[in-house]
Parts: sequence; C-alpha cells; structure tokens
Amino acid sequence: MESGDSNIIFHVISVFFNMSWQIFWPLAFGLILSSFIRNLLPVDTVVQHLGKTDVKSLSFTTLLGMMSSSCSYAAASLSHTLLAKKATVANAMAFLVSSTNLIVEMFIVLVALMGWTFLWGEVIGGLILIATVGFLFSRFYPKDVEQELRQHIANAAPQQKASCGMDMSEMKHESSDCGMDMSNMKHESSDCGMDMSNMKHEGSDCGMDMSNMKHESSDCGMDMSNMKHESSDCGMDMSNMAMPAKNDTGTMAKITKSASFFQMDLAMIGKEILIGVVVSSILIALVPQEGWRALFISNDAGLPAWLHSLLDVIIGVFVAMIAYVCSVGNLILAAALWHGGISFGGVIGFILSDVLTIPMMRVYQKYYGKRPTKWMVGLLFIAIIFTGMCVDAIFNGFGWVTTDQTLRTLNQSGFGMNMTTVMNLIFIPLSIWYYRLGKKANAGMGMSM
Repeated sequence: MESGDSNIIFHVISVFFNMSWQIFWPLAFGLILSSFIRNLLPVDTVVQHLGKTDVKSLSFTTLLGMMSSSCSYAAASLSHTLLAKKATVANAMAFLVSSTNLIVEMFIVLVALMGWTFLWGEVIGGLILIATVGFLFSRFYPKDVEQELRQHIANAAPQQKASCGMDMSEMKHESSDCGMDMSNMKHESSDCGMDMSNMKHEGSDCGMDMSNMKHESSDCGMDMSNMKHESSDCGMDMSNMAMPAKNDTGTMAKITKSASFFQMDLAMIGKEILIGVVVSSILIALVPQEGWRALFISNDAGLPAWLHSLLDVIIGVFVAMIAYVCSVGNLILAAALWHGGISFGGVIGFILSDVLTIPMMRVYQKYYGKRPTKWMVGLLFIAIIFTGMCVDAIFNGFGWVTTDQTLRTLNQSGFGMNMTTVMNLIFIPLSIWYYRLGKKANAGMGMSM
C-alpha cells in the first residue's frame, strides 16, 4: 500500500475516534436518562401533560427537550419513550426537535464557530420548526397510521415476568396475576379449567381469601380448599415453584429494570449509530471544502430569491441526510457549508435536519415500523423546508445575515483535559456497567438481544 493511501486511512480513523470521543457521553447520558424515564415516569403523568396537542403541551415538550439530550439517537429514544407512555405523536416529534436543536451545548458551539447571528437563527428556526411540527402532525398524521405505530410499540414491548417475580417456565395459564405455577394442575370443565383441590391456603398478599373455601361457583371455577400458602413475595409455596425472594420495589430493582431498557435500546439502534459515525467520518475526512461548494447554486444563476432559497434548503437537508453524526458535531460541517456558498436558510435547514439522517430513519423504522416512519419523515421534511425558507426570508429581509464569520478546521481533536474528557471518564465505565446489568436482567427473563 502506498504512503498516500496509508495517510488517508489513518486520517479517516483519526476523525472516527475523535467524533466517537466527542459524542460518547451525551449519547450515553441520553440513553440512560431515557431508560429511567421509560421505567419510572407514570403513564398518567405523560397523558396529563402530553396526551393532547396544544400550545401548553408544545411549550412543555420544548422545555423538557432543552433540558434533556444533545444527541439525536438519544433524543429518538426519549421521544419513543414518550410515545410508549401515550404522548401524542405531535408532542413526541416536538420533543425530538427541541432536544436536538435548542440545547446549551449547541448554542455555545454555534457562537464559537459561526457567530451570534447563527445562534439567533437556530433559536428562531427551532421555535418555528416546533410550531410547524405540532401543526402538521396533529392535522395530517393519519389516525390509522398512528394506530399502527402504537401497535408496533406495544408489540415490541418486553414481556415481563409476573409481578411476584416467580418462575413460570412450565406454566400453562400465563394470565395469572400472582405469578402462580399451575403446571401440575388439572384442567376441568370450568371457565378457567383449573382444579386446585389439593392445595392449602393460609394467608395471601395477592388479595385471595382461600382458607377454607371451595370456589365452585367463582368466575374461574377454582377449587383451592386445600392450598398450602407460605411466605414469599406473593406469599405462596406451591412445592414445585421457583420463587426468587426479591424486593421488586427496591432501588436496585428499579435500576436493574431501567438498565434492561438501556440494553435493549442499544441492541436495537447500536448498528445505526455506528453507521452514522463511520459515514460522517469518511465524508469529513475526504471531501474538501471545494467539494461542498460544488453542490450549491451560484448567486449568478438569476433565479428568484424564493426559489434559490428553496433549492439551498433542500440541498442542506440532503447533505445532512448522508453526512450527519450528532446535533453538536454537525455544526463543524455546517460552518464549511456556509463558507462553501450555501444560503443562511440552507445552513439552518442543514442543522435542523439532524432528525432526518439515513441512520436516524433506520432507527425510526425499528421503533415504529415502515409506514409510520414514512409519514413521519415526510412531515418532518416538509416542516424543515418551510422553516429554512422562513428563517432565510426573515434574516435576509431585515439584513441580519453577515458573511464575516471565521471558519475553524472540520476535524477538531476532542482529546485533552477538557469537559468532554471528564464526562467520558465518568460515562464510559458507568455505561459499560449499566449495559452489563441490563443484559444480565434481560437474559434472566429469557430475552436474547
């Protein structure tokens, strides 16, 4: 292999590791936060605040998004969690936009790379996009497609063991509320077909008084007159039942349950994240600034201003779809696009399109299914195009756009004693431990992922 080829490969690898280092901690933090919300946030709370789409709910999701994540993959996981908790599709998409585009880390990098004008462009564009997303998804996202989306989420939900933590591997009646192993029970002709006449019962936490009762006329037709009952989580000793003695309400149990969601999320979208980082690393390492400039339409083309703006925004979205890693990391490429000749609205459209990349669309497809994803991507695309044109018209109309921004190198090393290093030193071991904990929990439930 020639020396030049070796240098190119080394450069791509260097960019890859730098990018991975820069996005690791916000990605890990966002996914861990998502797993805790998914496990601990009551459905009623989400339904109360996000179960309908209005100005109040959109404002709440915007603030929630601003306080949550800076990585689009983590934001996708969080928005998926909100949908699983019965939030409206419009509110979940508004959260997705705000948590990737209206965040402090992004504002700091924007000012450092491109100046205050782009900061205000991002803020105004983000708010316009949230309002547009809320309108489009509440009015035009088909109800039957939403039902399909929610059914896909429900089908993908993990099948948990019974609430008493009992081994039901030989159980034939899987709908038992108390996790009873009924493998040795006789199936008679009754509503539930269960005859438990050889069991004794002395006292139960599961709300059943069966001490000397023969339930011949009950809904399930259960004869439990001789049932023996000892102490366990549900207070039952059924001779052949495996009953792990656990306190499922303890702190560690909650952490373990949350970790199981974290492990499942990574198993589901880990490949898409890796693809996104690799593709973006190759593009940033190999495509020179002149290459990006060749994509854009010259100001000398004589096109109407609105058409020129529309085409530039579309080009910005297209570049974002194939080149994006995370909402903070793509700002470096946004600076290159701006100095390559794209319009102000095109830059804003590119930055806002962090939710429309190819790896992200693959994540949506796994979360929601093909048809719901197509509608989701289509409406987001329309909303971003509209927002980019609005921002371009506003800032050019008022003469706020400047061209004297400084351009920094596209590939900046994240290594060194800085905030990124400190956070990675915390989150790398934490995420490894958390992943292993979740994998062990899922394996214990017979879930291989």
